[in-house]
Amino acid sequence: MSRYFTDEHEWIDVEGEIATVGITDYAQEQLGDIVFVELPAEGANFDKGDDAAVVESVKAASDVYAPISGEVIESNGALEDEPALVNSDPEEDGWFFKLRITDPSELEGLMNEKAYKAFVAGL
Repeated sequence: MSRYFTDEHEWIDVEGEIATVGITDYAQEQLGDIVFVELPAEGANFDKGDDAAVVESVKAASDVYAPISGEVIESNGALEDEPALVNSDPEEDGWFFKLRITDPSELEGLMNEKAYKAFVAGL
């Protein structure tokens, strides 16, 4: 499995043609305690950069963008009942949705973990 990051602080795990998407620890820390998550419907299609989900915290609401183009094959239903999973484990159990990748070449524009850490250090 390969993990990539965006400059909007989403992470994406790629395994074959399936990508799991969530927000990074950094994004969660900036937002504060997540109190609500709006997830995309299965079957929804997104182009890279589209608004795909919404997170609301005690501080603000923020969009979660599709890091690559694809079709939603699953949303993390556990977040609807327990949005705090994003607070406790944003880069594992707090994932948002899974996409079937439609354009694998879009992965080339994303950062690896080392590049993302350097990006965050410069903020």
